[in-house]
Amino acid sequence: MKASDLFVKALEAEGVEYIFGIPGEENLDLLESLRTSSIKLILTRHEQGAGFMAATYGRLTGKTGVCLSTLGPGATNLVTPAAYAQLGAMPILMITGQKPIKTSKQGRFQVIDVCGMMRPITKYTSQIVSGDRIPSVVREAFRLASDERPGAVHIELPEDIAAEETDAVVIPASVKRRPIAENKAIDMATTMIQKSQRPLILIGAGANRKLTSKMLGQFVEKTGIPFITTQMGKGVLDETHPLFMGNTALSDNDFVHRVIAQADLIINVGHDVVEKPPFFMKPDGAKVIHVNFDPAAIDPVYFPQVEVIGDIANSIWQIKEVIEVSAHWNFDEFHRIQAACRAHSAESADDDRFPILPERFVKDVRAVMPKDGIVTLDNGVYKIWFARNYYAAERNTLLLDNALATMGAGLPSAMAAKMVYPERSVITVCGDGGFMMNSQELETAVRLNLHIVVLILRDDAYGMIKWKQSNMAFDNFGLDYGNPDFVRYAESYGAQGWRISSANQLQEQLQHCLSEPGVHLIDVPVDYTLNDKTLNYDIKALSAAL
Repeated sequence: MKASDLFVKALEAEGVEYIFGIPGEENLDLLESLRTSSIKLILTRHEQGAGFMAATYGRLTGKTGVCLSTLGPGATNLVTPAAYAQLGAMPILMITGQKPIKTSKQGRFQVIDVCGMMRPITKYTSQIVSGDRIPSVVREAFRLASDERPGAVHIELPEDIAAEETDAVVIPASVKRRPIAENKAIDMATTMIQKSQRPLILIGAGANRKLTSKMLGQFVEKTGIPFITTQMGKGVLDETHPLFMGNTALSDNDFVHRVIAQADLIINVGHDVVEKPPFFMKPDGAKVIHVNFDPAAIDPVYFPQVEVIGDIANSIWQIKEVIEVSAHWNFDEFHRIQAACRAHSAESADDDRFPILPERFVKDVRAVMPKDGIVTLDNGVYKIWFARNYYAAERNTLLLDNALATMGAGLPSAMAAKMVYPERSVITVCGDGGFMMNSQELETAVRLNLHIVVLILRDDAYGMIKWKQSNMAFDNFGLDYGNPDFVRYAESYGAQGWRISSANQLQEQLQHCLSEPGVHLIDVPVDYTLNDKTLNYDIKALSAAL
């Protein structure tokens, strides 16, 4: 059997549905093997878009997403998606080509040490030096990609190895069990919770698993303990729940941090320090229980007193089975702060100024999206507003990146989400800066006949950095740019383009685009001039006054 055929059979055995990417000369044997495979090749317009699509596929399904590139510049274009998946705990396999390694007549043309480049930003990287090694290398890559904590893996398949003959056979996946927390840790955590006065649950990205979500829901219903979320923990529990106290979109000085300050115990479920700190621990402050797959990474602002290490869902289930509601628990102060936060959010969300304010466009997007609708975010200051004000009703319905926090991922993520869930409504929210970094994937979306809505928040500048620049009292400099006519730009790809001219038009336009098939782009002028005042001063003053 040709080695490339064996490679594809190994991928099929792992349940691969799609390979996203751009083949090159060095991938042609593999491409021919894919031609007759059940695996669908999704040809993109940039390797970065392919990597983001594969990572999002992994994030949504729990299975390893796969992407493909050639050697050299194709491989270097996968560096950002590799880091995106590795920091964001998304299982992804990157396959790159390479010149022949036994004999080559092209010298060092386009050749770089791709495995060496990938090593610091992946869980595993390997060059296949023999066709006989394909089954074990592929099996190991998939095992490591999906094992907790999930992440990025990489395989380099040289051109001559792909073309050689081999008698090797595919290695099937083994049955595996996740380790569970020891009874001593469960008992210590349960005792701490029972003895506390005002316990609070913090839900992070590691809890974003189907069974963990179910166990946490049962735990909250049994105990009545309120919960907060990190940005990447949104939707693990329904945020319309009366016990939801807010999201830690900011690191400090928001209403939610007043709730944290009132807590004497924080049950930290699945928070990963790769995210910006949701709170700052102090030696004389609230105690912390760390519930996660892995031990805590200790730093100056995070040093938990008890660690419950093992499968998170099982740990929560074990605690739930033995814990009893304590009569001395008192959450009145939590609810008072929660009411003040929601009143403030509702007041600002009704503002009809134009260009539109962030609070208003978040409200309008939430109003049109069903509970299972998926919103993907690129990276910009609007991410803070969505994390803070958009109540996610189900897990993986607000996809944002608070780990690498890269620009350019919003549109490819929406495309992958629609492929995984074709029956769901999908909107991507992008700043004009982030959108233009991978805007060419509009052609891919049109070619795939996807029904997605691209909402571009246009301020003609890198708005997140301008917010920081203003907060640091620097002059406005170096962050403004021009944009194309986004309506005509969308139409040039075969998509439908729209532009709103008042705040009151947005919700109606969104509803229209969600009801009509095809790729829709909406140009939304946005006003970020109040960001510094609102996020850095007004909210801080209002929350501090409680």
